[in-house]
Amino acid sequence: MGYGVRLQVWGEYACFTRPEMKAERVSYDVITPSAARGVLEAIHWKPALRWVVDRIHVLNEIRFDTIRRNELESKISAGAIKSAMKGTKLMGQQVITEERQQRATMMLRKPSYLIEAHFELTSVAGETDTAEKHYNMFIRRARQGQCFHRPYLGCREFDAHFAYVEDDEVLPDSFYCDATDMDLGWMLWDMEYSREMEPLFYRPVMHQGIIEVPDLLREGVKPL
Repeated sequence: MGYGVRLQVWGEYACFTRPEMKAERVSYDVITPSAARGVLEAIHWKPALRWVVDRIHVLNEIRFDTIRRNELESKISAGAIKSAMKGTKLMGQQVITEERQQRATMMLRKPSYLIEAHFELTSVAGETDTAEKHYNMFIRRARQGQCFHRPYLGCREFDAHFAYVEDDEVLPDSFYCDATDMDLGWMLWDMEYSREMEPLFYRPVMHQGIIEVPDLLREGVKPL
C-alpha cells in the first residue's frame, strides 16, 4: 500500500448519475469511488501512479433536489470532427434551438465527504517516480488549493471545493455517526479500461457514516 491521504470535498450540488436512468439524470445517494478518484486526479495525477479510494465518510445529510435543465439531444460525432480537421468533409452545423431538450435532474444538495485514499506506483513509473515524491507533491498542492483542473461532483457544472485533512487533525463528525447501517444498493465502482471500458459495480453499506471501498481491480472481481 502506498502513502495515505485524507481530503474533505464539498459543494452546493452534486449528481452522480445512475447508468440505468437513460432519459433523465438521477443521482446515487453518495459519491461513487470513480468520482472520488476523479477529484484526487484533478489535484495530482501522473501515469506513474494509480489512486485507490479506501473509504468515504458521508458528512452531511443525504438530501435531494429536482431541477429541469436544458440539454442537447445529440452531439457531433468524433468521425465528423476528424473529417473536418483533415479537410475531407465539411462538418455540418448543429442548430441548438432544434436540438435543445428540457430534462429533469434529481441531484444532491450540499453534499460533503471525506475521502481516504492511497496511491500505488504503476508499471510505467521511472527511477525518479518515488512514492515519497508524489505524496509530497499531492500534499503541497492540496494544502495550497492547487489543481490541474477544477474538480467537480459528478457533473462539470457542479464544481467541488476541497481541503486537505492533516494526520493529526480530528475528523469531522458525520450526520450518520449514530445511525444504523444503511444498504445503498448496487453502485458503479469504476470503469475497467483494460477490458474495453467494462463497468464494475459493488454494493456499499454505510456504517455510522463511513463506507469501506474495496479495491476490485486488486481483488480480481469480474464486472456484473
